[in-house]
Amino acid sequence: MNSPSDTQLAADPQHASEGAIQRVLVLEMVRVTEKAAIAAAQLVGRGDEKAADAAAVAAMRKAFDNLYMDGTVVIGEGERDEAPMLFIGEKVGMGKGPKIDIALDPLEGTTITAKAGPNALAVLAAAEEGCLLNAPDTYMDKIAVGPGYPEGIIDLARSATENVCAVANAKGVKPSDINVCVLDRPRHAELIAELRGIGCGVVLIGDGDVAGVIAVTDPDTTIDMYMGQGGAPEGVLAAAALRCVGGQFNGRLVFRNDDERARARKWGIEDLNRIYKLEDLAKGDCIFAATGVTDGSLLAGVKRRRKPTGETILTTESVVMRASSGTVRWIRGEHRIA
Repeated sequence: MNSPSDTQLAADPQHASEGAIQRVLVLEMVRVTEKAAIAAAQLVGRGDEKAADAAAVAAMRKAFDNLYMDGTVVIGEGERDEAPMLFIGEKVGMGKGPKIDIALDPLEGTTITAKAGPNALAVLAAAEEGCLLNAPDTYMDKIAVGPGYPEGIIDLARSATENVCAVANAKGVKPSDINVCVLDRPRHAELIAELRGIGCGVVLIGDGDVAGVIAVTDPDTTIDMYMGQGGAPEGVLAAAALRCVGGQFNGRLVFRNDDERARARKWGIEDLNRIYKLEDLAKGDCIFAATGVTDGSLLAGVKRRRKPTGETILTTESVVMRASSGTVRWIRGEHRIA
């Protein structure tokens, strides 16, 4: 898919009128997540989380090199002293072209991949410079709902019961008809008990809360809401996806110690109790791209197939979304292997 004409198109003044996020860059981002997913997929079920993550990180970093952009990682694998590449502040791309901020998770679901579970993804979000929250690597309380509801239908300042009742009332159903997706973690025991106490269906997932949040936008999943505490970086990635397809999101950073509070202030966050809404996390024109590593509710995983010609290929399934146009593309790729 890479060709000289792609680079020429990106530099064409005719397309500069689109702003920093140009059409060609949207599809280029899929190539990046495809490379990371393919690399991680070679280690599915091998029981080695770190090796799978390292393979995805290295592949994603290399894939960025040929992109016509001046990119900066604002959410990545950690700070420079913690990560060898794709660390916060690292420059990616060719160093020329539009200035783009990147939030990424080369392997969302390292444990999933190691155990060959569902919903492992390679994901990234890209936006114009300054449009993605520099979220510290802490936890975040999250609540999300899909499109079609009145603005402000969800609010982290309210209880889980109040939020479910508000959504149920807007939908014209009983609270017992609402399904809520929650990460299966001991810290969510009280939340799960409260939801089941009002009759909600609780859909527990083992990992991968980016896919969990996006599930609220797809009626086929039957998931109405997402609630719970997960990683703050994943919250920004999920918010970027909702900016493209619609929905509402609230997030509030959770700090376990003074070190985490200090890191938040380092990245310019002063109000540590703030409830962030969708456009506080991802504003302007955004791209969200994801490729499945293992099969899941959102995407199929990487598969090795033998064609009738005898050639062995890898197949991938990806989704890429753009906020300014509301376009969602589902992309199936075939990749030759040596």
